[in-house]
Amino acid sequence: MSAVPRWFDRKFVFTFSAELYPNLCVRLRGTPSRLEEILRGGSPSARKRKPDGKWSAQEHAGHLLDLEPLWLQRLENFAGGAGELAVTDLANRKTDEANHNARALDQLLAEFRRSRNTLADRAEALDSGLYERTLMHPRLKQPMRLVDHLYFVAEHDDHHLAKIWELMRVAS
Repeated sequence: MSAVPRWFDRKFVFTFSAELYPNLCVRLRGTPSRLEEILRGGSPSARKRKPDGKWSAQEHAGHLLDLEPLWLQRLENFAGGAGELAVTDLANRKTDEANHNARALDQLLAEFRRSRNTLADRAEALDSGLYERTLMHPRLKQPMRLVDHLYFVAEHDDHHLAKIWELMRVAS
């Protein structure tokens, strides 16, 4: 059984200052390096092991890549003045169908790094006044500022990094 709490059980309270957006941008830029460090230390069989038929460490990494278009789309929702954040497929069919275990690790990691840099570049290019803009999050049913969205993405990253770390530790 995993020690990492289920993502959908998480509750979020966004009370921090929007002035923390530079910290969050740096945190988001750091995810590719942390992901690479965790995954490159293990064998292919450790990375691709699917305990109880659940995602492998490499599939968790692929899931991070799969969500990059959503994170960017939501950032554009804030920039464009949309009424609500874009919805996602809560069943994660894209990840389930992607066969990330068949991909070369270096390719997956490079693609994630490129996608994340695109997201971070776009977030950093926005006027700082946008970080206070609020939209409704479709699943959480609560208002979320742009800075909260970046925090949410960083927390999602850390959730999956913790799962990957846990899977790699058990496999070694």
